[in-house]
Amino acid sequence: MLSEEKQYRVLLADDHVLIRHGIKNIIKKNDQLVVVGEVSNGKQLMASLEDSDIDLIILDIAMPDIGGMEAIGLVKKKYPWIKILMLTMHKNKQYFYNAMAAGADGYLMKDDSDEELLVAIAKVLSGKSYISPFMTDDFADDVINMYRNEGRTPFQELTKREKEILSLVVQGFTSRQMAEQLNLSQRTIDHHRSNLLRKFNRKNSVELVNYAMSNGFVTTE
Repeated sequence: MLSEEKQYRVLLADDHVLIRHGIKNIIKKNDQLVVVGEVSNGKQLMASLEDSDIDLIILDIAMPDIGGMEAIGLVKKKYPWIKILMLTMHKNKQYFYNAMAAGADGYLMKDDSDEELLVAIAKVLSGKSYISPFMTDDFADDVINMYRNEGRTPFQELTKREKEILSLVVQGFTSRQMAEQLNLSQRTIDHHRSNLLRKFNRKNSVELVNYAMSNGFVTTE
């Protein structure tokens, strides 16, 4: 139940214009909610938060520059009071676990109904966790909190440079191409790649790419 004395400010972060347009039309049904901004990538998201007073971010997992999964951690570290509702097409439970472990407050599917979006927003803004009916109906808040506090993932342990290298590996860049793009030596790139294999406990780059993609650490359109 939202406080009737407050109007909540919402920021939409999704690289699809039609999705953002649809969300805005649904949100207009509630006078207590107002969309104050829209961004299409992670860098725009972080920049927009510097000058805005935001209560809620509706965030897609698959975005350019800074992916939604990484953005959760960045937002929560700098603006811990901002609520984050993931809006995604990914029904893989591991995506859900990783998002909640990173600090997301809710996980909604793009297949959910208009009414369900408003339900999710109200629940998250009231301080509770929300999970789409498409995922499960019996995840209790205490289970989510336990996973968030104790279920750290390998992705959270990566350095900024390692996340950058991981993204390029998934995109199919060779070590030489990465070295040229990042202005680093090929030996340094190979060192980072070895660290990634070790941290994710994978034997080769093919396994690393498959693992990173299937668990939502890196996404592509």
